[in-house]
Amino acid sequence: MKADELSAASGVPLGTLTKIFSGVSDSVKLGNMVSICDALGVSLDYIITGVPDNLNNFTLDGEEIRLIEDYRRLDKYGRDLVSAVIAKERERSAEGEYFHPSKSQDYSENRPGHAVILTAPAERKYRDSDARRTERRFIPLCELPVSAGPGEFLDSSSFSDRISVPHGDVTDRADFAVRISGDSMMPRYRDGDILLVESSESVEPGEPCIYVLDGCGYFKIFGGDCLLPLNKKYEKIMLRDFESVSCSGRVIGRVKKK
Repeated sequence: MKADELSAASGVPLGTLTKIFSGVSDSVKLGNMVSICDALGVSLDYIITGVPDNLNNFTLDGEEIRLIEDYRRLDKYGRDLVSAVIAKERERSAEGEYFHPSKSQDYSENRPGHAVILTAPAERKYRDSDARRTERRFIPLCELPVSAGPGEFLDSSSFSDRISVPHGDVTDRADFAVRISGDSMMPRYRDGDILLVESSESVEPGEPCIYVLDGCGYFKIFGGDCLLPLNKKYEKIMLRDFESVSCSGRVIGRVKKK
């Protein structure tokens, strides 16, 4: 990525980036570093230390954390025994007993022709067990993306798919999810991100939200009488310019990418 491309993606002025890269700036603003990290899709820790993120942490639910804690309390004999059981289970799974949506009532509404075959550790997490399935929940996913640019047509028939998310303080509040399209909410949100939305007929100014204007869905920041982009190359959208205006909900988070 060239410096001008990074400037456009992060919102940090090209002159500022040039000073950072050349070493002229010996005290970089934290806000600029966060914007650069968002544009590059990495954490602030990675930029500072060079140590890659541990992307597996967010997949651990309460039961998995408890199992790990119990494992750490075992002596060598106990750990060897657990490892032997896991190896045996992986061997059994490799013989064809993989998770398949059609074999589980909770997953019976998956679209036909989309069988899922998972390998460890994902296979162990989704093994056909009532106790494991209860640790996740399903929420509707809009097949058509809402716009982070020009509007996309959106109505109730667009919500014909579902996604599975782990239980948590944020995900338990989510009523549905939408995929965004466009770059008007860069650098904080990217094209293709899946957002978690809490249904609401109104939001407070400054909150990220989903609005439907004349049948088209938009993802923007609510500005009271308008919808605001984060990307400075886009103009604000005045609500008075539309005949039909409705709020679908506030954006409370996004699905973390593995």
